[in-house]
Amino acid sequence: MKGHVPKVEKEDERQWIQNVLDGHKEDYSFLVNRYKNKIYGLLRGMGANDQDAQDITQETFMKAYLKLASHDLDRNFAAWLYTIAANLLKDLWKRTRPTASLPDDLTELSLSDNPEEEFIRSEHRTELLQLIQKLPPNYRKTLFLRYTNDLSYEEMCVFLDVPLSKIENDLYRAKQRLKQIMSHSEVKSDEVLKSI
Repeated sequence: MKGHVPKVEKEDERQWIQNVLDGHKEDYSFLVNRYKNKIYGLLRGMGANDQDAQDITQETFMKAYLKLASHDLDRNFAAWLYTIAANLLKDLWKRTRPTASLPDDLTELSLSDNPEEEFIRSEHRTELLQLIQKLPPNYRKTLFLRYTNDLSYEEMCVFLDVPLSKIENDLYRAKQRLKQIMSHSEVKSDEVLKSI
């Protein structure tokens, strides 16, 4: 299943956490390296600008480190981190009330020998992210968690604290809403929706 972390990696992760709790602080870097880009991507997807996303990513790991002893090793560590990050972003918004901004660096280009294909792929991704910003916040968050952070449905249930049926319904409705939005734009929905 896409987004499902293999059992061996989960066991490694659990061991790293235990090592940190046992005083081997250097093992925390394994956890930071595994999740820093995903947390940053989640924050950008939720509307944080580049600087805020970087700052909150760092703050997330500092807060998680300080509270690591309170984390239940039988629960999903990624979902716990994402919850901390999302709450920190919400706190920032309560203080500053910024309007959600679209990321500057929307494209993640894969290597290709064809610059034209890369440009088209880049344009489709940019267009898709712009259209996703028009969705209601709960649909937007669900899409970003699933496709930007590669979370499994089970992990999304833990993070969002909702039943599996709500995740499935929100993803379905988000895609339907995107198709409606695309029908009023010049974007070909079949091309863009391949990305999700």
